Amino acid sequence: MNIEYRNALPSKTEYFKLFESTGWNEEYRLGEDELSKATRQSWCLVSAYDGGQLVGFGRVISDGILHALIVDLIMLPSYQRRGIGRDILNMLVDRCRSNRIPNVQLFCARGKADFYRRCGFVERPANAPGMELRR
Repeated sequence: MNIEYRNALPSKTEYFKLFESTGWNEEYRLGEDELSKATRQSWCLVSAYDGGQLVGFGRVISDGILHALIVDLIMLPSYQRRGIGRDILNMLVDRCRSNRIPNVQLFCARGKADFYRRCGFVERPANAPGMELRR
């Protein structure tokens, strides 16, 4: 397995297919164009390819100074547990650190908290600031 990491947007069709593999779009119901527009708004992103096939992706939304939010860390299910997600996460975190961003947070998919803990993240305390607007 020879994974190639790129700091470049995948095609909207590639990304849509990868995003669909998560099951998240059952709730969001977004099309290729909407997801492509969302990824283009990213501050930083990493795409992982195996033989030209998009197998992983992650991105950061940030103001570049104070706050950064890691979102959409996605691996094709058949490529999980191979270290690729950790590589992508490390590249995103390194970019935030190199810009000295003090507040780096992430959205964690259900059931994936242990992965992020092993990568150095901690859960926010119940009394910490932060809320979510539900649709």
